This record gives sequence, structure tokens and C-alpha cells, in this order.
Amino acid sequence: MKIKNLVSILLITIIAFGCKNNTTNGIVVSGDNIEVYKEEVSDPLPSWNESNSKSAIIAFVEDVTNSNSANFIPIPDRIATFDNDGNLWSEQPAYFQLFFAIDRVKALAPEHPEWKDQQPYKAILEDDMKALMESGMKGIVEIIMATHAGVTVEEFDSIVKDWVKNAKHPTKNVGYNELVYQPMLELLQYLRANDFKTYIVSGGGVDFMRAIVTEVYGIPNEQILGSRVKTEYDYNNGNPIIKRLPGLDYNDDKEGKPLNIQKIIGKKPVFASGNSDGDLQMMQWTDSNSYKSFQLYLHHTDAEREWAYDRESHIGQLNKGLDEALEKGWTIIDMKNDWKVIYPFELK
Repeated sequence: MKIKNLVSILLITIIAFGCKNNTTNGIVVSGDNIEVYKEEVSDPLPSWNESNSKSAIIAFVEDVTNSNSANFIPIPDRIATFDNDGNLWSEQPAYFQLFFAIDRVKALAPEHPEWKDQQPYKAILEDDMKALMESGMKGIVEIIMATHAGVTVEEFDSIVKDWVKNAKHPTKNVGYNELVYQPMLELLQYLRANDFKTYIVSGGGVDFMRAIVTEVYGIPNEQILGSRVKTEYDYNNGNPIIKRLPGLDYNDDKEGKPLNIQKIIGKKPVFASGNSDGDLQMMQWTDSNSYKSFQLYLHHTDAEREWAYDRESHIGQLNKGLDEALEKGWTIIDMKNDWKVIYPFELK
């Protein structure tokens, strides 16, 4: 081989390896002729439009997984945390877990004849959502405790799984587990393909989520963090059980999120994704990482395909978080303009 050809091959090799990670490069040598070919790898986020948010995500992942980059993050430290309600699946006009509790009140009503005259149960049995909302957080917590306790963890898991098989969302008229965001499913898979460990860190009930979303998101139970009711262990004459009690043990919301992350995961995330002020402390905690980090806020801007809400919403309020994201240059998904589709069933 001639020296000039050898030099050319070396130069082409350097150029080829310097190209972006989403391109496969090759060299074909035939006699004195040298050809360079490029094969584009399929889009890792096909349900995303070519937007700033998509570009920022891919640029971050390519940077921190490149061993030659000053921002390289070792695999054990690639921790990604995601809020669930309003971030991985919808949350309007109320949290899905509340709809579950409402259906449970109706199912249990024959065992509690006193409920027909007792609020907030009376409101549910009469389908009076206005009166239910007027009961405030106190009433909602009472409903949650009445419908989520008094059973073993296995019994609760079975109840939730049976419910989700048949329950329909009141306005979308599809199963609740169908109202997950296709673009976020792709993001979870993209991160895992690049050796990130993905966690859910949500204010929702941890056992409620584990019963539904493990298979949907591809995230195992032990990587799902959420709010917890009190529990007790009972040896039960040689057949041990863990029973759910009517009381809140831990609220995995706001400052509770970084505290739970530290207690259970034991590592600060390098990637955090949420959609409300309840996720702000998780974002701030991630932003303080000594590694390069990424904060991703989902802004609900699509009133036609989903819902549009932010600063004044009673569900998923995004006010302080939006201001801080704009101030610090965090990435904000504009649902209406950044996503080609919202739900997986739109692809069928």
C-alpha cells in the first residue's frame, strides 16, 4: 500500500471516529480508491419532533456516555429519576389513584351503610364531584385511607390489578394504563440503552404504582419510589403477612423526593424529569450534582390532544418550577409542539 494512501486512511479514520454517536461510519478500500460510507442509526426518539428539547436530551446523553468527554459519567452513577403523575402518564381531571379510591368506595359501600349519609363518601355515592372537591385534602386523605388499608400488601396488589383491567378514564374512555406518554416511554428506553438506571420518584402510592406500571414502563418494583401508608408485620400463625394500616407513613412529594432518593437509592441523580412544583426539589437536588446533570420539565400545552395547564392548576401546578427552569436554563418540553403523538394507541 502506498504511503499517501496509508496517510489518507488514517485521516479518514480520525474523522470517522470523531463523528456523532448516532452515525455508524465505515471505510471501504479497493485498490487505490477509498470510500467513506455513513449509515444513520434509527431515531431513538421517533415520537418527538425535531425540537430543542429532543436535541438537548440527545446531546446530553452522547456527551456523558462518551469516555473521551470531560463530562463522562461512569455507568454506576447514571441515575435517572422520573415523576409519574403528569410526567409519564396523564393526571387530569384528577389523579388516577383518586379514581381508583372512588371506585373502591362504591364497591365497599354495601359493607358501610353509614356512608350514604357521611361525607365525603356521600358525595362519591351520589356522583357529586363538586361536593367531593369541597371536602378538600382532608376528605381525599380520608377516602384514600378507607380504601387503601385493612388488607395485606398482596391483597391490595390484586385489587389494583383487577381494577385496572376494566376501569375506564371518565373523559378519554380508555384504560388508565393506556394513558401513558409514548415519547416518555421512548426516553426511558433510550436512557436504559445508554446504561442509565431509571427510577420512578412520585407522590403517588408506591404499591398502587407497582401494581400497574412495572410492565408498562419496564421499571422493576424496587426502582419505584412513592408515598407509603403505614404497615405492620404479623407472623399470622406461621403464615406471615404485611398489613396496610389507615395512616400515612411517608409523603414522597416536594422535599420528600430528594430525602427518599437519598434514603433508598443512595445516589444523587444526574437526570431528573417532572412536570410540577412538587418535583422542584428533586430537580434542584439533581442540579447540585458534581457530574453534568439534566433537568427536564414537561409543560402541558396541548388542550386538544391532552390538557393545557400550569400556574393556576389544582392538579400538577407548574409555577415556581417553571420560573426556576427558565432562569436556570433547564429543558422544558412543549407538549403541543415537541411531541408528534401523546399516547401509544395513537400509533395503531
